Amino acid sequence: MSIKTPNKKYIIGIAAAFGLPLFCYLIVSQMSKDVIHPPRYYVVDSVDIKSVGGKMQYDTMYHTVGDLRLTNQVGELISTDSNLKGKILVFDFFFVSCPTICPRLTANMATLQKAFKKNKAKLGSLDTVVHFISITVNPSNDSFKRLRDYADKHGANSDQWWFLTGDKKVIYNFARNELFVTVAPGDGGPEDFIHTEKMVLVDKDRKIRGYYNGLDTNEVRKIADDIVLLTLEKEKKK
Repeated sequence: MSIKTPNKKYIIGIAAAFGLPLFCYLIVSQMSKDVIHPPRYYVVDSVDIKSVGGKMQYDTMYHTVGDLRLTNQVGELISTDSNLKGKILVFDFFFVSCPTICPRLTANMATLQKAFKKNKAKLGSLDTVVHFISITVNPSNDSFKRLRDYADKHGANSDQWWFLTGDKKVIYNFARNELFVTVAPGDGGPEDFIHTEKMVLVDKDRKIRGYYNGLDTNEVRKIADDIVLLTLEKEKKK
């Protein structure tokens, strides 16, 4: 008496019957957790060590990105703290006449803006919680009018994507000591120059949450995913 071997359709059916519920369970369980965990690249400013009741306690102070006041492409003097309070921010650095990495970096930022563009149906729209900021590292040549032409060329919506210019020392201090995109020393003087491919993700509490290679399409997809995760992250208890 021969024993029939189950055919392929039968095996696939059984796998689907058990596998699909498991797949759905994993998705639901992951999305229903109290806290979504995006990347954490917290920069430590200081660690205060003290003895309490004979036990050593460590109080870590995480870096909070400071306020940035510059002029955007429509000539407005802006403040990231005042104008973008409660928003997730994505930063990059460029300059208009750059012939190498900047065009590609800006094109990838444009892709991110498009991914989070306004949803007319207002269903799950994320454009109101994320803002993109491109800062020129050559402010002496990049006036706000020149930035406006550059922004228009790349389809930037000034309500969601700023191109900023202003005092070089302010810009270079922010790049070095707030976003930490370079470890090279400098004072923002005439000979100082920063040229980086990094995109920096900052959460609404102004903590750095990720560094990404803005020239790598896979990294750009990753930052888009991480922005979504940050919107799902629950409020920290005060």
